[in-house]
Amino acid sequence: MDLKKIGKFIAKKRVEKGFTQESLAEELDLSNRSISKWERGICLPEAAKMPTLCKLFDITINDLFSGEIVDMKNNEKRLEENLLELTKLKEQKDKQLLSLEWVLAVIAVVTLLTLVIIAAAIEMPDWTRWTIMSIGFVLFLATMFFGLRIEQIAGYYKCEECGHKYVPKYWPVFFAMHMGRTRHLRCPKCGKKSWQKKVL
Repeated sequence: MDLKKIGKFIAKKRVEKGFTQESLAEELDLSNRSISKWERGICLPEAAKMPTLCKLFDITINDLFSGEIVDMKNNEKRLEENLLELTKLKEQKDKQLLSLEWVLAVIAVVTLLTLVIIAAAIEMPDWTRWTIMSIGFVLFLATMFFGLRIEQIAGYYKCEECGHKYVPKYWPVFFAMHMGRTRHLRCPKCGKKSWQKKVL
């Protein structure tokens, strides 16, 4: 998916329809920076804003993802290509998120250990020692909660029983027994509990 081409297409359609970046941003309830990012090819419009944007420009979502008006005889082929590209983009983002989860885990553990060692090794009043250790534990827990949120939303869990792939809610993931990224969860499709692996 060519983000630069899509950006130029958005800019062209915006001008054709008589919008400034400011007026389009106001119409979509966004900041001017968002429109600028789209037009520079830095990112795609948010999924929730795409239908409104397409309606304002009198284009289809397929046109938007193609960065041009798609001829009806090529429409189905381009739609398939765009869906494949979106799937690849999601996989890449999910991989990046799951890598970030490991980075956060290492940072959390190193920070906690550093603060505990400082509190234990340096002479200081007890209240200061407990404050430093408490800060370490709070930062550790906050990072772990955030890391688990990343694991929950990136990719899917695959049911061992029926093969269904899904994104579970946060709390079932939080409370589930786990080994690494494999968790003991109940499948929403077949209703059975099994050890479910994280897949992209």
